[in-house]
Amino acid sequence: MSLYAGAAVRDISPTQPMQLCGYPHVRRISTGIHDPLLASALYLRDGTAGVLLCALDLLMLNSGFARRLRRQVAGAAGVPETGVLISCTHTHSAPSTANYLPFRGDPAMPPADPDYLEFCAVRITEAAVEARNRAQPAELAWTTADARGMGGNRHAPDGPSDPEVGVLALRAAGKLLAVTLIYSMHPTVLHEDSTLVSADFPGYARRHLQEQLGRDLIVLYHTGPCGNQSPRYFVSVQTFAEAERLGRRLGAAVLGRLDGLDFSAAPVLAGELARLDLPRRRLPTVAEAQAFLARRQEEYRELKDAGAERAKTRTAEVAVFGAEAVLQLARQQERGEVERVLAAVCPCEVQALRIGEACLAGFPGEMFVEYPLQLKSHAPLKTFAIAYTNGELQGYIVTPEAAAAGGYEAASSLFEPRAGTLMIEAARDMVGRLARGATGAG
Repeated sequence: MSLYAGAAVRDISPTQPMQLCGYPHVRRISTGIHDPLLASALYLRDGTAGVLLCALDLLMLNSGFARRLRRQVAGAAGVPETGVLISCTHTHSAPSTANYLPFRGDPAMPPADPDYLEFCAVRITEAAVEARNRAQPAELAWTTADARGMGGNRHAPDGPSDPEVGVLALRAAGKLLAVTLIYSMHPTVLHEDSTLVSADFPGYARRHLQEQLGRDLIVLYHTGPCGNQSPRYFVSVQTFAEAERLGRRLGAAVLGRLDGLDFSAAPVLAGELARLDLPRRRLPTVAEAQAFLARRQEEYRELKDAGAERAKTRTAEVAVFGAEAVLQLARQQERGEVERVLAAVCPCEVQALRIGEACLAGFPGEMFVEYPLQLKSHAPLKTFAIAYTNGELQGYIVTPEAAAAGGYEAASSLFEPRAGTLMIEAARDMVGRLARGATGAG
C-alpha cells in the first residue's frame, strides 16, 4: 500500500467587525485583523482507508454543528466519518462560534452568528476537498518536541503539565508538504484588552516554520487537553510581542526535530468513534451559588488590596468568573435549560485515529491535562490527545482534586470528574483495537 497525502488551507477571518469570544463581561468588537484565522486540512489515503484532519482557528463549536460539519466534510472529501477529525485551536481572539450556557445572560457574549458559521463551513469544506484533490505520493514520520518553559499549569507553576509536542511530518517529492503540531496549552497570551482578530501564539509557530521551511508548507495546529494549562505564569505582559515570543519558541523547538526523521510510505490508517453518556454533576441552588460568588469576590478583593502578584490576582479574578458562571447555571437549572443543553451534548463523542505507528485521540470540551497524561502512559501505541474535537461539553472536565478545591473550572462544569476517566478508557480501548488492526462499530 502506498500513501497519498494532500494539504490545503483557507482563510476564515471575519469580513466585518464581530465580537471576539473567550472572556466574559467585555465588549470586544473587532477593530481589525492582526493575523488571519485559518482552516487547515490534511488528507491521507492508502489503498483501503482515508483520514482527514481539520484544524480551525476558532474558540469552539457546538456539538450539533460540529457533527453536521463532520458529515459534510466527510461526504465532500470521500472519507468515512470515523476518519474525519475536526478540532478548534481555542484562540480567544476569534468570533463567537458556539452558544455557551455559562455565558448566557452576559450582554457582552452574543450567540454564535449563523452567517459566520456558514461561511466557516464553506471554507472548511473547500480546504478539505482541495487537500484531497492535491493528494500525491508521500511519506510520513512522527516525532516529538519539548515545549518546556512556554506554559504550564495555570493554578500552580509546578502543577501537572505536558510539555510534549506531538509532530506529524509529511514529505512529498523530496520536500516537506505539511507539518501537524499537537500541544496542550491555552492560546490566551492575548487578553480582553485586545480587539484584533488573531490566532494567538499558534499563528506565530506556523509562521516561524513557514519562514524557515517555505511559505507553501501547510502547518496544522491542534490544541491538546489544556483545561488547567496556560501561559499565565510564563508571561509578564499580554501582548502580541509575547505571543510571538512563545510561538516562535515553539516553532523553533519543532524545527529542531524535523531533521533525520524516519519516513514511511506505507503506514496504517484507520479510525473509530465512541459515543458516551457522562455522569452529570449536581448543580447548586441559586442561594448556594450566590453565597459561593460572594466568597470568591471577597478573596479577589483581598488579593488586589494586598497588591499580590499578577498571576495570583488573575487566578482569583478568573475564579470570580467561574462563580458567576455557576450562578448562571443555577438560574438556568431552575428554568430547565440545563437539561435541554445536556441533551444536545450527550452522548458525547470520543475519537481515535491511527496514522502509522501513532494514534490521535480526540475529545470534546476542556479536559484537565491529568487525563491525557494517563492515556499516554497506558495506551498500547504512542498516542497524542486533541481537545475541542467534534464539539464541546459546555465547560470543563476536572479532576476530583480540582472539584474538591472548587476553582473556576470546577464551578462551571456540568459533569462529575469520573467523566474524564470514562472518556480516557474509551479512547484507550479504541487505540488498543487500532493497534491490533481491528475496528469497532464506532
